[in-house]
Amino acid sequence: MSPWRLLLTRPAEECAALAHTLGEAGIASSCMPLLAIEPVMLQRPQLELLKELSTYQGFIVVSKPAARLLLAAAEQRQLSLPPQGWFTVGAATAAVLQDAQLDVSFPAGGDDSEALLELPALQQVLANPAPRILIVRGVGGRELLAERLAQLGATVDYLELYRRNLPPYPAGYLLHRIEAERLNGLVVSSGQGFEHLQQLAGSQWPQLARLPVFVPSPRVAEQARAAGAQHVVDCRGASATALLAAVQRSAAPADPGAKL
Repeated sequence: MSPWRLLLTRPAEECAALAHTLGEAGIASSCMPLLAIEPVMLQRPQLELLKELSTYQGFIVVSKPAARLLLAAAEQRQLSLPPQGWFTVGAATAAVLQDAQLDVSFPAGGDDSEALLELPALQQVLANPAPRILIVRGVGGRELLAERLAQLGATVDYLELYRRNLPPYPAGYLLHRIEAERLNGLVVSSGQGFEHLQQLAGSQWPQLARLPVFVPSPRVAEQARAAGAQHVVDCRGASATALLAAVQRSAAPADPGAKL
């Protein structure tokens, strides 16, 4: 068995799947979702975007919830999705769209925005005159991808289908959970996930900041270090494979049972 005992903070369904993958590799974990997915009620601007999908040359779907809610919205309104031009950062989100018979491209060697932008299929879309790209995401996602696409000459719109909320936990519960289960590492899958971790920790954050924090990208790594996290591990991706590789190459703290 690995000496690592990790706190997983993804939404409940993803947490359970990730815990199973880690368990098969001998890594213990505990699920405490810090992101609850809440679908938004579609207003007129979103409905207009759905009706105008044929005017876009490319569609970037950033997460599994975004993919599922897009398919559900199209089915409910009896809309046909263009079969071509779909892109995701990771294989798991791609699989949701592929099950709906959509042609999806995603990076095989990485699961971040940089790898996505290097995809030949996306570069081909961007080679069109004045290409239009639709990013399907949650409310208030990061802007870096859109900025890079705009620099490459694309017009970018957002179709925002859900919010990510912090589930209600009692004060002090996060530290209590970590100490009671002798956890020695924290895993976050996004910048907002880290924000929720720090928010829930409150005044106890300086204690938790001593634990290793596994993050999905250089951007979130920088965010964590700026907040005072003392040991940040950039997994270079949000997938279970990327996390597993990062955990296996990292040394666990010597005493997982020590009080924080």
